[in-house]
Amino acid sequence: MDYKETIFRLFELQKFGIKLGLDSMRTILGRLGNPQDGGRFVHVSGTNGKGSTMAFLEAVLSRAGYKVGLYTSPHLVTFRERIRLGGRMVTEDEVMGLASEVWEATDPAKPPTFFEFVTAMAFLFFKRAGADIALMETGMGGRLDSTNVLEPLVSAVTNVGLEHTEHLGPTIPLIAFEKAGVIKPGKPFFAGRLSTDALTVIEDRAKELGTQVSLLGRDFKVRAGSTPEGLPRISFQGSSWNYHELDLGLMGAHQADNAALALAILEKLSGMGYPVAAMDIRAGLRWVSWPGRGELFPPGAWPPDGSGKAPLLLDGAHNPDGAKALSALLSERPERAIHLVAGVMADKDVGGVLSPLLPRSTRVYLTRPEYSRAEDPSRLLGRLGESLPAGDRLAGLFQRIPDAIGAAARDASEGDLVVVAGSLFTVGEARAWLTGQGLPESN
Repeated sequence: MDYKETIFRLFELQKFGIKLGLDSMRTILGRLGNPQDGGRFVHVSGTNGKGSTMAFLEAVLSRAGYKVGLYTSPHLVTFRERIRLGGRMVTEDEVMGLASEVWEATDPAKPPTFFEFVTAMAFLFFKRAGADIALMETGMGGRLDSTNVLEPLVSAVTNVGLEHTEHLGPTIPLIAFEKAGVIKPGKPFFAGRLSTDALTVIEDRAKELGTQVSLLGRDFKVRAGSTPEGLPRISFQGSSWNYHELDLGLMGAHQADNAALALAILEKLSGMGYPVAAMDIRAGLRWVSWPGRGELFPPGAWPPDGSGKAPLLLDGAHNPDGAKALSALLSERPERAIHLVAGVMADKDVGGVLSPLLPRSTRVYLTRPEYSRAEDPSRLLGRLGESLPAGDRLAGLFQRIPDAIGAAARDASEGDLVVVAGSLFTVGEARAWLTGQGLPESN
């Protein structure tokens, strides 16, 4: 099979849906020789901020000279984004080779899920490539997530909010219990900002396993400000580290918490064989890149013909907490008018995702990515009900993201801001079009 055929066959596994549990994963890895054994991992769970926290970690550790593996999901444009080493994506040839080996390790009568299959590819790749350390993001929850077969150096939870309630449970304590599954006996564990309900569950589980929770705001602290350009600038206090005026390369005040969590993990890793210099910390935090999450395209750099007179912001906010963080980011921006291009998955909390953004939006363009789970713009409008006021605030319903962005480009003037949000699938398709890459690789 060539690369396109390989990717098509991989995405066909999505028809088997989500099956939480570790038995199938352990069977596949056992047939592959357990490539996860002996690996050195940082394992991160959480509702929001996992990717940004790992991006900060990757940037600093890479600056310090380590060969860093990174496993994240979903991808925005190409499947290859999911598995990276030393800042580069796996090649098409590597994807084909890894997939072929994993197929041989699967039982046709008991096919794996898509996420199980790709996680096995990642473990195999990091083992073969000799990663010094690999940063592993959970796909869903933690306790029964396919990544939870590893033995971490350090594990963490960024935060806990309502998400995937049909799989993780309908309450914060139940979801916190699932995410607490990444805690391992005696292994360092770090937590970002948690509600009392979530913290109680996580600390109870940590106590059972003989693990101490290091908590943001209690055991390590951050003070946030901003640079003249409007990016976050933080001071960090850890158990022994103290850093002042660290500039962050990712937009939004919420990135202060993600950076602080990364710094707390780095402080612990520095005593476990991964020391980093102050200059690596400063440079890594400042020059970090995490596409589609608070990513700004300046005027004239979009759409493909460069006709946009306003800047365009891509942000993958796809749940209520993420939308609130984006709303807070927008409140910090100087633009006089916000043009919101929004597409949401049909199985998401549409009101929870868009309600924090609509009051800040001058014009709204409802659209959908070319993805099977995407909500149709007309049904999206119906589900919003009274949340979207009548009148000219609704710019229209668009079946194609390029049409919606094109309309926003024509409407937005200098001093305005165009925002694309509501789903990582929406942002991924928008980014692919804006950068001339066609459609994202997906089913």
